[in-house]
Amino acid sequence: MIVIIAAAANNNALGKDNKMLWHLPDDFKHFKALTTGHHIIMGRKTFESLPGVLPNRTHIIITRQKDFKASGCLTAQSLEHALQMAPKGEDVFVIGGAEIYRLALPIASKIELTRVHTIAQADAWFPELDPEQWECISRAHHDADDRHAHAFTFETYLRKRH
Repeated sequence: MIVIIAAAANNNALGKDNKMLWHLPDDFKHFKALTTGHHIIMGRKTFESLPGVLPNRTHIIITRQKDFKASGCLTAQSLEHALQMAPKGEDVFVIGGAEIYRLALPIASKIELTRVHTIAQADAWFPELDPEQWECISRAHHDADDRHAHAFTFETYLRKRH
């Protein structure tokens, strides 16, 4: 199954200047719990925004740079190429950025979205979800607290069958 995993503000803002717009420790834990042991697909700029290679995950980086190499990671020239590298029958997580989300949306089966309850300025945006195509099957709300500047909701969407 192709699973998109993202954190986006109420206005679909994802990031600015190749950085996340918030620090939500419980969202990081959620991301780690879902993606550990799986293949994760990302664009090169998303990879470069990470603190390093994330443990216990196989990284597939999509890049147009023919000579791009990252130690311990696979590289692909397209989303299709990246998906061919992932094992058949296993969940693969698309973790960003905006362009990769846009490419993956038509073929994804599931979305794990952390909806951050703020309106943010950004230069990268999560695609609008069509309610005719996607159904939210679960929501778990978390209030803001001393570790989380914003309230947020974990939302799981499945593609509707027509």
